[in-house]
Amino acid sequence: MADGREGNQDRTIKKLLLVTNSLLLCIGSSAGPLVMRLYFIRGGHRVWLTSFLENAGFPVMFFPLAVSYIRRRRLSSAETEKPTIISMKPPVLVASVMIGILSGLDDYFYAYSLARLPVSTNALVVSTQLGFTAFFALVLVRQRFTVYSVNAVILLSIAAGILALHTSGDRPRGESTKEYVMGFVMTILAAALHGVILPLIELLYKKTKQPLTYSLVMEIQLVTTFFATLFCAVGMIVNNDFKVIPREARDFKHGEGNYYVVLVGSAILWQAFFMGAIGVIFCASSLLSGILIAVMLPVTEVLAVVFFKEKFQPEKGVSLLLSIWGFVSYFYGEIKQTTKLNSTTTEETELSRST
Repeated sequence: MADGREGNQDRTIKKLLLVTNSLLLCIGSSAGPLVMRLYFIRGGHRVWLTSFLENAGFPVMFFPLAVSYIRRRRLSSAETEKPTIISMKPPVLVASVMIGILSGLDDYFYAYSLARLPVSTNALVVSTQLGFTAFFALVLVRQRFTVYSVNAVILLSIAAGILALHTSGDRPRGESTKEYVMGFVMTILAAALHGVILPLIELLYKKTKQPLTYSLVMEIQLVTTFFATLFCAVGMIVNNDFKVIPREARDFKHGEGNYYVVLVGSAILWQAFFMGAIGVIFCASSLLSGILIAVMLPVTEVLAVVFFKEKFQPEKGVSLLLSIWGFVSYFYGEIKQTTKLNSTTTEETELSRST
C-alpha cells in the first residue's frame, strides 16, 4: 500500500512538473521572439548580443538548484551519504558542454533570422522544426513514426515551401533581397539544429548512468546555457558588441531605460523557454517538446500582426492553415496511440488478475 501511495505521489509530482514546464515553454516560445524582434525594429542591430541574451538568464537556475540541494539535505538520513552540491558526473558534464555549444550556434542562427524576417514569417518557417525533431528523434532515440506524424511533417514542409516561393511580399523596408533570403536560410538552419538538440538532450537522459532526477536536469540546463552564453560572448567580443551597447541604448527609439528593460526581459523569457523545453523532455519526450513549440507558433504570428502591424498575405494564411492541419494531425495520432496503449495495458492487467 505504501509503495502504491508513493507511486501515485511520484506520478502526481511529474504531472505538475509537466504542466509547469509546459507553461514556461509556451510563454517563452511565444513572447521571446516578439521581444527580440522589438529590439531590432526599434533601433537594435547586434545579432551576437541578442543570441547571447537567449541563454544569459542562466543565473536564475541557481535559486531552484539551491532549494533542491537544501531539500535533499533535509531528506537524507544519517545512514545515507550526504548529497553533494553538484551531482553531475563527468560524462554528463562533457555531453552538456557539447550540447551547450550547439545551442549557442543555434541561438546565433535564430537571432540572425529574426533580425531579417518579420516575426510572423519567421514563426511559420520555424514550424519545420517539428519535422526535424521527429526525424532526429527517430534516429537518436528510436521514436516511433505513425501515419499521422508523417502527415504532419509533410504538411509543415509544404507550408514552409509556400513561404519560400513568395519571399518578397513582406520584406522589411530597406532590406535587400539577399539579406532577406539569408534570413530565411538562417531560420531553416535554426529549426534544423534545434530539431537535433532536443533529441540529443533526451538521448543524454536515456544514456546517463546515474539516477535521473529533476535536480540533475536543472544542472544539465545550467551547464548547457552557460556554455551557450560563453559561445555567444566570444562572438560579441570579436564583433565589439560590448563597446556598442551604451551608444545603442542612447539611440533606442523607446529610450535608454527601456532598452535595458528589453534586454533583461528577453533574457528572462528565453530562460523560461529553455527551462520549459528540457523539463518537458524530462517529464515526457523531445517530440512533445517540439510539438508544444510548434503549437505556439500561430499564437506568435497573430501577436506579431497585432503588435507590430506586420502584413499577413494570403500565402501566410495558406501556410498557417497547413501548419494547423499538421498539428491537429499529429495530436490526433498521439491521442489515438495513447488510447490504444491504455486499452492494451488494461486488458493485460485483467488477464494477469484472472490467472
